Amino acid sequence: MAAARRRSRPGAAVTALLCALMTAGLYGCADSGTPTPAPTSAPATTPVAPPQAAGRSPFTGLPARPAPVLAVKIDNVGPARPHTGLGAADLVYVEQVEAGQTRLLAVFSSRLPDRTGPVRSARESDIELLAQFGHPALAYSGSQTALKPLLEAAPLEALPQEDAPRAFVRSSARPAPHNLYLLPGRALAAAPQASPAQDIGFRFGPAPDSGTPVRERTVRFPAARYTFTWSGAEKAWRVAMDGRPARTTDGGPLKPATVVVQYVDIHPSRFRDFLGSVSPYSETVGSGNAVVLRDGRAHDARWNRPTGAAGTTFTTPTGAAMTFAPGQVWVVLAPRG
Repeated sequence: MAAARRRSRPGAAVTALLCALMTAGLYGCADSGTPTPAPTSAPATTPVAPPQAAGRSPFTGLPARPAPVLAVKIDNVGPARPHTGLGAADLVYVEQVEAGQTRLLAVFSSRLPDRTGPVRSARESDIELLAQFGHPALAYSGSQTALKPLLEAAPLEALPQEDAPRAFVRSSARPAPHNLYLLPGRALAAAPQASPAQDIGFRFGPAPDSGTPVRERTVRFPAARYTFTWSGAEKAWRVAMDGRPARTTDGGPLKPATVVVQYVDIHPSRFRDFLGSVSPYSETVGSGNAVVLRDGRAHDARWNRPTGAAGTTFTTPTGAAMTFAPGQVWVVLAPRG
C-alpha cells in the first residue's frame, strides 16, 4: 500500500502545496499566489559536450553497468562519525541544514555497500537536487510532517524507514538517533521503479590547461568546515571534517578524485526541525561560480542548471566543458558569497 501511495498522482491539495513550495519549476504549476525566489540568471546558451561513453558511469567516468540510483541522506554531526559505506558512493553532496550544520546526500549506483549510514531525515532541497537524476530512490529516516506530501509527489521513490522497515537496522554501538543504518540491497528491492544512472551533466577526461596548484582547500559553513588535501601518491583528495580526518568503518579514509565547490544561494525554507529551527534551502537551479579541485590544482568554473529536470553543467572561464578526474566526486553546496 505504501508503494502504491508513492506512485499515485498527487491530489489537488498536494499539487497546490507542491507548486507553492518548490522553487525549481519542476512541475509546470500555475501561479499559486505565493512569491517564489527567482533563480540566478542562466546564460542564454550552454556549451554542449558529448555524454559519457557507453559502459562507463555518468557519475564517476569509470567502467560500470547500468544500475538503479539510490540516494541516501547521511547524518554528519560529530557523534555520527565515522561513517559506514560512504566510500562506495559514486557521488557525495554536502548540504547545509539547521544551525549551520551539514548533512551528506550519498548517491550509489555503480557499487552498493552492505550497509551505509547513519541515516537521517530528508529536506526540501533534496527534491530539487535529485530531480536531475530521473526517478531515483531516496532512503531517509523520516521527514517533517508537512514535507511528506512533497516527497510523495516528487519524481522519486521515497523510502522512509516506516515504508521500508526491512531495509533499515539499528546498531547497538551508538546512541539514537545516530545508529540507524540502511541495507542498500533491500532498499532497492523495495523501490523497483527506481531509474538507472543517467547523464546529469558531468564530463570526465584530461584536465584543462589551466588551474592553480593547490595543496588544500577549506570550505566553511556557519557551524562546519571541510578541508580537502591533495595526495599525489593516491591521486585523490583526503577529506577532513571539522579538523579531523574523515574515514569510514569499512573502507578507510575518504578520498574523492574530484571535489566541486558549487556556490549556491541558501535561504530559509518554510520548514522547521523538531527543535523549531528553520531548515535552510539550497538553490541548485540557476547558475553561478564554482571551483573544481582535481589533480592537485584548483580550476575556476561556472555551473548552470536551467530547469529542475536538467542536469548541471560545469564550464571553464572560456566556455569549454570542465572535465572531472574519473572516480568518486564530491559536490559541496557552499554558501554563495
